[in-house]
Amino acid sequence: MVAKFVILKPLNSWFLKTKTSLDDIFLESGFFNRLIYLVPLLILYNLESAFSQYSILVYRILNSIFVIILFMSVQTLLTAFGEVYGKSKFSERMHIKGYIQVAKLVLGLIGILGVVTVLTGHSPVYLLSGIGALTAVLLVVFKDTILSFVATVQINSNNLFKIGDWVEAPQFGADGDVVDIALHTVKIQNWDKTITVIPTHKLIDSSFKNWRGMTDSGGRRIKRAIHIDVSSIRFCDELLLRQFEKYDIIQAYINSKIADVDESNQRSNANLAELINGRRLTNIGTFRAYIKSYLRGHKDIHKNMTFLIRQLPPTEKGLPIEIYVFTNDTDWIKYESIQADIFDHLLAVVPEFDLRVFQIPAGSDMKNLIGGL
Repeated sequence: MVAKFVILKPLNSWFLKTKTSLDDIFLESGFFNRLIYLVPLLILYNLESAFSQYSILVYRILNSIFVIILFMSVQTLLTAFGEVYGKSKFSERMHIKGYIQVAKLVLGLIGILGVVTVLTGHSPVYLLSGIGALTAVLLVVFKDTILSFVATVQINSNNLFKIGDWVEAPQFGADGDVVDIALHTVKIQNWDKTITVIPTHKLIDSSFKNWRGMTDSGGRRIKRAIHIDVSSIRFCDELLLRQFEKYDIIQAYINSKIADVDESNQRSNANLAELINGRRLTNIGTFRAYIKSYLRGHKDIHKNMTFLIRQLPPTEKGLPIEIYVFTNDTDWIKYESIQADIFDHLLAVVPEFDLRVFQIPAGSDMKNLIGGL
């Protein structure tokens, strides 16, 4: 207590006044709190002669305490180094918390060996020779630690994931951001703010999805379909084509397609009295062309990634027109806003093409039907 008051308190005050944060980290880690115990230990060394009849025993006890304080101080120093490293830009590439935990574990084992050596007076080699027979037992005891260390090396060397990455591992019920990578466990904060703790080696042994590739690419995928009522699909008559020509986005497309269709029908000498004869535009095909033109001109759609507007096989829920494009903003909130704005517009313009969105009849639909009868 006296040593802490005389030495540690002024030291703490001085560190708090400095501009650098490094000394604050070492202070908060407890490094100096451990090291201060060497002061009373040195005093006891000088008083060793007072216990002359027990000098050997006292000497061994003091030496063992010195070893304990030394190794505990070094372990605390490693913790402080880990915190300093964690705040540096290098930690974004490689996380070393697992390595530090392994180093602390090895130091702890060496410290225990050192204390036993000092207390018994035997050579460390002599003690280690006896441990050889316990190798199989030690491998079983430290099996998870060994597997976790190998997994940590794989994570860092292959850059599998890092703190801040969005990782999805459904077999563990994990879907969220990595918040901690330790020797034995990986902590993932799910989107509902719960924490999933996964053994490091088990996460590596199984498959998981890292969404970092999406954020690094600069584009986030939209893959959603609008289901069209098949009974509303038809050929475009003259009146409908004249209406389509008024839409700025597809005006050039309509004029080009009308000229192409007319030329084709003239060559084939088709009987245009019937809609089924010759080539004709359809309202569903024109709607697909509208979607493509609309998204081509959209400022939030990535133009250098997959851009696909396709028709999927018809189902009992109508004809799906799937939009498969990428936004140029990967932020979740902005992405959802962009996607919602796009489909707000497209769903609103479906009736302009004399089409209907398919919808399973709800209670109000049945009520209106019965009311009409």
